[in-house]
Amino acid sequence: MNPMHVPVIDIARLGQPATLSALDAACREWGFFQVTHHGIDAGILRRVMAAAHSFFAQPDAVKRSILRSDENPWGYYDQELTKNTRDWKQVFDYGPADGGALQPQWPAGLPDFEPAVRAYYAACERLAERLIGAVGINLGMPAGYLPRFFGAAQSSFVRLNHYPACPAPAAPDGVATPREGFLGVNHHTDAGALTLLLQDEVPGLQVFREGRWHLVEPRADALVVNLGDIVQVWSNDRYRAALHRVLANGERARFSAPFFYNPSYATRYAPLPSTVDARHPPRYRPIEWGEFRALRAAGDYADLGEEVQIDHYVL
Repeated sequence: MNPMHVPVIDIARLGQPATLSALDAACREWGFFQVTHHGIDAGILRRVMAAAHSFFAQPDAVKRSILRSDENPWGYYDQELTKNTRDWKQVFDYGPADGGALQPQWPAGLPDFEPAVRAYYAACERLAERLIGAVGINLGMPAGYLPRFFGAAQSSFVRLNHYPACPAPAAPDGVATPREGFLGVNHHTDAGALTLLLQDEVPGLQVFREGRWHLVEPRADALVVNLGDIVQVWSNDRYRAALHRVLANGERARFSAPFFYNPSYATRYAPLPSTVDARHPPRYRPIEWGEFRALRAAGDYADLGEEVQIDHYVL
């Protein structure tokens, strides 16, 4: 495996030993990889990217008519903070209704938008379930063990990202927020289980490994996958959720569509039994996903001090 490039894994035969071995190595060494032959129809990917372009091209008044809030996180937002620092981006978030405050919001006048986003969500959900099952196998659990934490009550969501051309792009060395200028997204790990990402041809996504930032090269035939904090906890630190960030671009806009695969809010997670023994005691106390997610999401809207991290749950 080339240490300078994020691994690329053909998952046409995901359950085969060679593919599982490649997946395990990528999870241990990077926490980031790209997958080819992933099974999502190219038409679904084209339509969701076209939907993103159409939506973000709308006047601000149209986009802000479906503004999300801390009560209902589904909709448009352009003031998000990461590490208490403003990101240079606009987003649209979609997740299923929960019968309460969580209700999807759809822009008027774009009839193709909702079906494109819903189709992408459904396709990513199927792929993520396959991948999390394979991760579970590599961690010594049955294939169906980890997917049972998701199902109909999962809290997964799709985000459409627009990174407009930035007049003051920044790229600080190391793990730091810019003193001047902007990053598209400041450094962070994802709070959930894993993330699937469709990115366009404009480079910008970087992962931090061995003291430096590495570009995740855009590939038309691949989706990017990265592990989140939940898998790090489940694996008892065998797998790490890698720090990543997105560069702003001074000349070109960039678009991407991540799917954040998250369990039900009622999920309580801790190191899996298969990862714990006399030599490897549990590194984390149990975490309630609903509580953890709410604390992390609150920091998207205001500087609340230090972000909650899984490090706060280390034994």
